[in-house]
Amino acid sequence: MLFISLIKESLKRVDKEYFNNLFYFNEKSNKKSKNYSFAVRLDKFRLKDECFIIDGNVSLILTSPDIEFFINFYNGLLGIDEFNYKEFNLKREKIYLLKEKQINNSEVIFKTLSPICVKDKMGKYLDIDDKRFNEEINYIANVTLRNFRGEALKRELNFEPLNMQKVVVKVDDHFFEKGNKYYGVNSYKGVFKLTGDMEDLNLLYQLGLSFRRNQGFGMLEVV
Repeated sequence: MLFISLIKESLKRVDKEYFNNLFYFNEKSNKKSKNYSFAVRLDKFRLKDECFIIDGNVSLILTSPDIEFFINFYNGLLGIDEFNYKEFNLKREKIYLLKEKQINNSEVIFKTLSPICVKDKMGKYLDIDDKRFNEEINYIANVTLRNFRGEALKRELNFEPLNMQKVVVKVDDHFFEKGNKYYGVNSYKGVFKLTGDMEDLNLLYQLGLSFRRNQGFGMLEVV
């Protein structure tokens, strides 16, 4: 929630109407897919009572092919020197614009910067060896691309795990209608091969590939 709140605050500072249209409908939070994904890197941290104690730097890495979103976020972040969320305090140091790689083939090797989670139509998170995993990867890719460009996949994706490791991510139940304080999301990090249309692959590289992308899942880098 800390970094989601930072992203929201950055957008709201620049264009409140844009922010409201993106995150709300009829004054209620919407579940509309947003055109970005992000990852967080922690340098020198320790865990105490389910809370991260940071002794080093924190890096927020964000990607989006949506120019309006990116400009609003960037300009908003420039105006935030310090950000407070609950008991946490972030002080902004540097902002870098990183050059993305270009995918020039119908297959690409990706490494996850934030883990991938995939669920079925009943809301159950799938293991990577589940025969439905590739089907549901295609489903969420279609939703993601259709939301961004108004058009689904040009060609079906084939997901091939190469060196993937299961991780259970604890997520604040703000996103889940459950009674528990945290909800465990089965997800996977590591290296995989993705085959599909070249334009689709480039956009998914920029948008991320996962359920819950806007909550810190599914950010990718080209190996």
